[in-house]
Amino acid sequence: MTRLSVEMLAADPVEPITSAGHAQLGIAVLLGIAVIVLLITKFKLHAFLSLTIGSLALGAFAGAPLDKVITSFTSGLGSTVAGVGVLIALGAILGKMLADSGGADQIVDTILAKATRRSMPWMMVLIASVIGLPLFFEVGIVLLIPVVLMVAKRGNYSLMRIGIPALAGLSVMHGLVPPHPGPLVAIDAVDANLGVTLALGVLIAIPTVIIAGPVFSKYAARWVDVPAPDRMIPQRASEQLDKRPGFGATLATILLPVVLMLLKALVDIVVDDPENVVQRTFDVIGNPLIALLVSVIVGIFTLLRPAGFGKDRLTGLVEKGLAPIAGILLIVGAGGGFKQTLIDSGVGQMILEISKDWSIPALLLAWLIAVAIRLATGSATVATVSAAGLVAPLAADMSTTHAALLVLAIGAGSLFFSHVNDAGFWLVKEYFGLNVGQTIKTWSVMETIISVVAGALVLLLSLVI
Repeated sequence: MTRLSVEMLAADPVEPITSAGHAQLGIAVLLGIAVIVLLITKFKLHAFLSLTIGSLALGAFAGAPLDKVITSFTSGLGSTVAGVGVLIALGAILGKMLADSGGADQIVDTILAKATRRSMPWMMVLIASVIGLPLFFEVGIVLLIPVVLMVAKRGNYSLMRIGIPALAGLSVMHGLVPPHPGPLVAIDAVDANLGVTLALGVLIAIPTVIIAGPVFSKYAARWVDVPAPDRMIPQRASEQLDKRPGFGATLATILLPVVLMLLKALVDIVVDDPENVVQRTFDVIGNPLIALLVSVIVGIFTLLRPAGFGKDRLTGLVEKGLAPIAGILLIVGAGGGFKQTLIDSGVGQMILEISKDWSIPALLLAWLIAVAIRLATGSATVATVSAAGLVAPLAADMSTTHAALLVLAIGAGSLFFSHVNDAGFWLVKEYFGLNVGQTIKTWSVMETIISVVAGALVLLLSLVI
């Protein structure tokens, strides 16, 4: 939040939609989240419907007029989708181009061809991290798991020794690095600088993924020694292509939006003059919407043309790429509606006032709130958007770097201990042919390591920058 907007907020505070006291608001929050948890876990209701009903329940428990609750929810949904919807769509298109053109397989095959037996887990982390940049977690799993299974089977590797590093790379990118939906929503909620958040996210992601990936995989392979299930090794679609895009061109296309956003952040720091032509230029080309759009356009020539895609196939690819994100967009939007209901009810201000008397740091508070919601709902995205709405007022007087660290604290907390109420848990279980206990010993523990290590690094960085 800029200094100007903070001053405006202080001069003209927004009137809450309810006059409830702190105790009633606190109970309303707990009951609202409980409704969401119950609907998702007990009644297996879709997260979009659960968040919508939970938002209305929160307003009702807080004693707010229903018409104002509806207005808060719909305005929050609309502003959230407006803020991140196009970015999610562009990311989905780029991911689909990467998968269908064979570009992802080209990166995988090139890196694996140069890997030794000792370096293979590290190569899997590198592959998953690079591939995971523009892809949603579920898409990344579907894309990479066949590769993991083939490498494990053909090279006679422990499945966990290869699989855990790949999963760690995907999960860290998903929770900490924009342009993934969770970090984008949190950045929008706390008004953090995207470039700074991206740079700090990458800085934290590197040691986190090393510890949770190659290092932890040694122990996971001892705890759970299972072979790669033959039934889950499908034929790779890209083998049916006449030609695949080159390794260099594919890698450059994936990294292009990240480079453009980082350049914008660097220029903003070095030049620090909003009226400067150079800074204004990079503010445009480093805008996430422009950066992703440029990458998609470049991908048409670097990914699709070499693979023989014509105009008709391009249209079909875009349609197929957008279809799976409808549910994600609705969940993210409803999460934004829930966040706005929290804010308009005065919950954010309540937390701001109460936390002044606590000795607990704001970053740790954000991490703990995200952890609690993640454990309850099983959804990293729901945990991120809900926690961001609750702690957003804490960012008002933070520096640019600490606001970015607040986003990363939320992202780290949202990954804590995936268990049976998380769709990712069952996806990993089925693909790897594990039972519930084995999945907890490997996947769930890995997610917890990511959350704790990243959270600790966020707190450490907050002391030195």
